[in-house]
Amino acid sequence: MKALEGQVAIVTGGGTGIGRATAIMLAAEGALVVVAGRRKAPLDAVVREIEEAGGRAAAYPVDLVDATEAAALGRWAVETQGRVDVLVNNAGESSHVRNIRWLPKDEWDSVLGVNLTGVFALTQAVLGAMLEQGGGTVVTVASAAALRSGLLSGAAYGAAKAGARNLMTHLHNTFRNQGIRATTIIPAEVDTPILDKRPFSPDAAARATMMQPEDVARAILLCATLPPRTVIEEIVISPTVLRDMSEDLAFNRDLGAPEGQR
Repeated sequence: MKALEGQVAIVTGGGTGIGRATAIMLAAEGALVVVAGRRKAPLDAVVREIEEAGGRAAAYPVDLVDATEAAALGRWAVETQGRVDVLVNNAGESSHVRNIRWLPKDEWDSVLGVNLTGVFALTQAVLGAMLEQGGGTVVTVASAAALRSGLLSGAAYGAAKAGARNLMTHLHNTFRNQGIRATTIIPAEVDTPILDKRPFSPDAAARATMMQPEDVARAILLCATLPPRTVIEEIVISPTVLRDMSEDLAFNRDLGAPEGQR
């Protein structure tokens, strides 16, 4: 019997990168996976890939910057599938401007919305069902920026990921004796499509030093498939080789500054 046979999982940011790799791995272990994200076409492609491999999946388009939509995803999964056993909060967004001195408020709000408030709303929406069924696993993908925030990730992203990490600690400490496992995955640089949106996009040589989405997905899978008696509270993973980030940091320091104030 597969480790997740009969279970239902939600994976946000599931159309590409870490989310895609995670959805495929969870489905291979028998879970019915709700693949959620902003763009329907990539979600449908992942669902087809899972189904062609003999697994089960459903696509759910959602913009997690809207807490109402995030909560609706959780309720839909519970109502249509009858339960949610694994929630992977993986969707992420970073600001264009990284330096707190120049960071616009709308970028701050958007990043906090996806990376923290959306995590809160979706987790809250499935928590009741998990408690009623006697347990569940919530894995949130944070970032090394939650531990060491700076110009590479930006002020908003670091603050949001630190908040998400703290939220998982609260969830674990509050409900562990009722069967809820809460884990934070803290990866450093991963070669995913989100890098294309960085203001200073890493070149091929830089990306060659980074982790791959499957590396992080394997860590998530481990947390979801351990016996219910065991929880991994936190995993910090990083590339073996530390690349030179000096150009990235110099570029990000001045981005967004008014003319004459750089």
